[in-house]
Amino acid sequence: MSQTTEGFKIIQDIIKLKWVPEVLSAIGTDGATYSEILKKVDYLSNTELNRKLAVLVERKAVEKVETDGHSRYRLLPFGKDLDHIFRHFREIEEKYSIA
Repeated sequence: MSQTTEGFKIIQDIIKLKWVPEVLSAIGTDGATYSEILKKVDYLSNTELNRKLAVLVERKAVEKVETDGHSRYRLLPFGKDLDHIFRHFREIEEKYSIA
């Protein structure tokens, strides 16, 4: 498999997951704690948030930072790029949605 194809596969694997756009958006540019993410994303369960964070950390889109006994999640460059892509998807949806 070519390097380009493998890169697209990684992105597709992340894009198709439910809740990922919302989790990335909730983390945002300033980062967020676990409970902040949970509060910002309606209907997201603890189990699903744990799963999504695990995938995003594994794929190096998000990192967990421990400071003074408190954990925060922050976007890494790949996560920022994904969040950027998802923002464009939302803009396209708003622009072309038929009410």
